[in-house]
Amino acid sequence: MSLLTVTDLKKFFPTHTQKLVKVPGDPIRAVDGLSFSLDAGETLGLVGESGCGKSTAGRTILRLLEPTAGRIEFNGRDVTKSKGEELRRLRREAQMVFQDPYGSLNPRHPVGSIIAAPFDIQGVKPEGGVKAAVQGLMERVGLNPEHYNRYPHEFSGGQRQRIGVARAIALKPKLIVCDEPVSALDVSIQAQVINLLEDIQAEQNLAYVFIAHDLSVVRHISDRVMVMYLGKVMEVADRHTLYESPMHPYTQALLSAVPVPEPRRGRERILLKGDLPSPQNPPSGCVFRTRCFKATERCASEVPVATELAPGHIVACHYPEVRTVL
Repeated sequence: MSLLTVTDLKKFFPTHTQKLVKVPGDPIRAVDGLSFSLDAGETLGLVGESGCGKSTAGRTILRLLEPTAGRIEFNGRDVTKSKGEELRRLRREAQMVFQDPYGSLNPRHPVGSIIAAPFDIQGVKPEGGVKAAVQGLMERVGLNPEHYNRYPHEFSGGQRQRIGVARAIALKPKLIVCDEPVSALDVSIQAQVINLLEDIQAEQNLAYVFIAHDLSVVRHISDRVMVMYLGKVMEVADRHTLYESPMHPYTQALLSAVPVPEPRRGRERILLKGDLPSPQNPPSGCVFRTRCFKATERCASEVPVATELAPGHIVACHYPEVRTVL
């Protein structure tokens, strides 16, 4: 049984056409029909351009945002409409590491109380006391336990992100959604945080939903990769298949932009025309058709169905084709 199963998840944000007299307008379709499953100990990479709905998807899965439609099953329980104590139980088993390592920490609280917050909220009394548990967590993520009483502004960006990781793993969850956890860090520090996340995953058999822009980082840490565009899933495959044999034109364009160590070797760069359409008024048919180099009249009138073209390789395109770009 999968640890997490998401079926046709949708998250729309309401809009109004007038400010004084609020007339409902077309909603912003941030996530529009997301489906996937995730096993214990597995990492699913979630990639796509800014504004494609990755972060919204991650927050909706954890019920930080209320889903508009769809179904979320966690550890065999339907948590789509959980409330109260049931939702609090979910928080204990599913956590999040946020993108901004400073904005996600309360500057008025010392690091010790920030990391201890999950114990207080969930009413957990660790063996040996909360302070010992927090200092043990700090040591596990590479921080000096003696800095228990320091404040977030006294730490570097990489250290602050380690604080966020320590807080996330405090209650030994089964799932962590990592929302671009290294995008705000220097490259050298990125590698340290990624290695830390991998070590903790191996120790605790954690499952990750890893949201990122950097395709190289996603390739390194993920078992499977899901490509999103304008709230919809374009392609899903294991990392080796997706990076070596992408079939969706959007995936091919993304991978063609990844820098290579030998630029003189030559590689076709696929340039997408136009801008990302508004999620409030997405194109008819295939949402990617307005920028696609393979688009036809069929793409404008018919929504492509996500089809499994090979074992574990799902593509939502009328004209899928293997095209090696790396």
